Amino acid sequence: MAESDSSTLGEVRRGQVFVTTHWSVVLTAGRNDSPSAQIALERLCRLYWYPIYYFIRRQGRATHDAQDLTQEFFARLLERNWIAKADQSRGRFRSFLLMVLKRFLAVEWHKATAQKRAGTRPGLALPLELAETRYIQEQAGSGTPEQAFERQWALTLLETVLRGLREDYEQNGQGRLFEAIKPCLLGAREGQPYAALSANLGMSEGAIKVAVHRLRGRYRERLKAEIAHTVESSAEVEDEMRHLFRVLSRQ
Repeated sequence: MAESDSSTLGEVRRGQVFVTTHWSVVLTAGRNDSPSAQIALERLCRLYWYPIYYFIRRQGRATHDAQDLTQEFFARLLERNWIAKADQSRGRFRSFLLMVLKRFLAVEWHKATAQKRAGTRPGLALPLELAETRYIQEQAGSGTPEQAFERQWALTLLETVLRGLREDYEQNGQGRLFEAIKPCLLGAREGQPYAALSANLGMSEGAIKVAVHRLRGRYRERLKAEIAHTVESSAEVEDEMRHLFRVLSRQ
């Protein structure tokens, strides 16, 4: 293994951001000759699988068909290395992925059903048995399937960021602190229950405010880093963050 590949592989395994370029996860995932490519590709698949399942269900597909189509889509994504065709100069990766998904649903569904009759092949293990329960719980609003995809993309992104932060705090023996102050990421600062948190955690209100301030800073930096994986430049990170919160504000 080349030294550069070994370094990148280590960064992916530790869940850290790449230090090379924006779109780094996408570009790495498209390189068949890199030992880190499979890890990078699986990282993308695990981030986007549920928004894709949600989109397929909102297209009117039945539960089992949506599960089969989601699994088959990612099997083909892995097998044919469609991500290698992603062009970072032509927009957001999520837009590229949605375009490829629509093409798959429109053109290749009959091939997928034929493949199913011929037998399954190894693919990425996805927790599809949980998808329908989550879909029923979250289904709301009257937006288009495309808008539903974007909302699920935004929610999944935030979940990924929170999961990473939780792991960081737990590794430092601060898991209880994280769970206590996590709600402070939402809402106005003046409305936060610092006095109650102070009593529950045995910390001064000043210390609680400092901890919340640090959490918000780390949250924002992690979110920016996560978004930077799939945009072309630093300027686009802020634009994508604004878009993310616009998506979440829609009813």
